[in-house]
Amino acid sequence: MTRLSVNINKLATLRNARGGNNPDVVRMALDIERYGAQGITVHPRPDERHIRRSDVRSLRPVLTTEFNIEGYPNAEFIDLVLEIGPAQVTLVPDPPGVLTSNAGWDARTRKSQLKEVVGRFKAAGIRTSIFMGTDIDLLAYAAETGTDRIELYTEPYAEGYHRDPEAAVAPFRTAAERAAELGLGLNAGHDLDRNNLAFFQRNVPGLLEVSIGHALICDALTFGLENTVQLYLRELR
Repeated sequence: MTRLSVNINKLATLRNARGGNNPDVVRMALDIERYGAQGITVHPRPDERHIRRSDVRSLRPVLTTEFNIEGYPNAEFIDLVLEIGPAQVTLVPDPPGVLTSNAGWDARTRKSQLKEVVGRFKAAGIRTSIFMGTDIDLLAYAAETGTDRIELYTEPYAEGYHRDPEAAVAPFRTAAERAAELGLGLNAGHDLDRNNLAFFQRNVPGLLEVSIGHALICDALTFGLENTVQLYLRELR
C-alpha cells in the first residue's frame, strides 16, 4: 500500500492567522497519526508564515510515524534538518518568498549543489528525496546526486485529470518506470486529492508515498479530520 504523509502546513496557517496556539499543530499531528496516516510532512519557510522552526523542534520527539521535512536547501534549512534528524528530507527548488512549489529541480544544472546536500543528509542517516518533474532525461541526473528517492510534482496531472485522465497520468507512469530503472524510490505530491488520487496510484508503478496537505485539510472542514484521513487511506487501497 502507498503510504500517506499528511502535510500540516495549512493547520499552522490557520493558527498563525489569529495568533496563540489554536489549532495546536503538535496535538493535531498526533491525532492525524492516530487516525491512520503513516507520516507527517512539514515545509518550514524562511518567513515562518505557516510552520515555524519551533514547530519542527516540538514535533520531532513526539511523532511515531515517518517525519518528512521539505524545503529549499539554504544554510538555515540544512542546519535545521541536521539538528532534527527526520526520517526523510525532501528538497524542493522553491526560492524564498514563493507562494507554493510550482516546478521540479533542473537536476542537470543543479546537480553539484544537490549532490553536496544529499551527501550531507545521507551521512547523517537521513533518507533523501528530490522534487522532480517528469522529464526522464533529468531523472538520470537526479540519480547521479545519490538521492534515495524522487518526489514527482503532480500539479500537471491534477490539472489534466478532469479532461483526460489517461493522458494526464501517462508521463508520470513513464517517469515512474524510468525511476525504477535508475534505482530511485518514488514519492509524489502537489494537488493530489480524493478525486484524482486512486487513479494516480493505480497507474503509477512503484509509488511508495504521497504527501497531501491542502486538499486534505480542505476536505476535513466538511468531513472532519478523522474521517478525511480514512477517506484518503481508502483511496490508496
